[in-house]
Amino acid sequence: MTRRARKKKRDPRDYWRRSYRNMVQSGLVSSQVRLMETDIQVLAPRPVEEEALSLVVRVREEIESWIATHPEFLHSLEPLADDPAAPPAVRWMLRAGLGAGVGPMAAVAGVVAEYVGRGLRRLGLDEVIVENGGDLFVDRRQPCTIGVYAGDSPLSGRIGIRLAPEQMGCGVCTSSATIGHSLSLGQSDAAVVVAPDTGLADALATRLGNEIRDGAGDLNRALALARETEDVSGALVIVGDRLGAWGALELVQIGTEARETER
Repeated sequence: MTRRARKKKRDPRDYWRRSYRNMVQSGLVSSQVRLMETDIQVLAPRPVEEEALSLVVRVREEIESWIATHPEFLHSLEPLADDPAAPPAVRWMLRAGLGAGVGPMAAVAGVVAEYVGRGLRRLGLDEVIVENGGDLFVDRRQPCTIGVYAGDSPLSGRIGIRLAPEQMGCGVCTSSATIGHSLSLGQSDAAVVVAPDTGLADALATRLGNEIRDGAGDLNRALALARETEDVSGALVIVGDRLGAWGALELVQIGTEARETER
């Protein structure tokens, strides 16, 4: 198969507007937290800006202090060995990178999302969703649907992943070569991974997206990689008008009028 040219990502301003945040889960209140590169939305039964910001500060301090003395942690595109001397968030990212076969920073958004979500749960919130650049930690007591945003693909916004309460808390993370600011070495419009560990879901989504190098012909290879990775619930990959899925995923069709968290 002839290798096609890598897609150009859409205008970053379209992503920064984060219009998908206007489509929220019913019964939850939206809180926005921004600190330097971190820009998260928390959906919870009540506003939680102050508590969420405190958690963001804490997890960023762990990661930034490690990067200051271990610059390879920031720049490596390959897995790095686990280090018992590292702070908890850093070790989490190291293990996620090892599990997915990518550099540890591929897990940063997912780790921050779950760190904040778990921290809020410990403060007494019985439900929470944390969205960090399109990567989600989801923990609800009722079923919910996560819509899949895939740029210019005709499938974008039309496919959702239905999560049952027993699957949560879990991570639902996406990598894309055509939307967003994160590095992708592949050509997927959306590579989505669902896993109990949001850091692993984030790192593996990056790996699956990197595997799509010759268009839809690489779907099976990417899904086989997901199947071989331990502790993964399922994966979904979209390339243009083609879709492939593996695992314990309930896919549903959604319309533009559906009030769901759009990814």
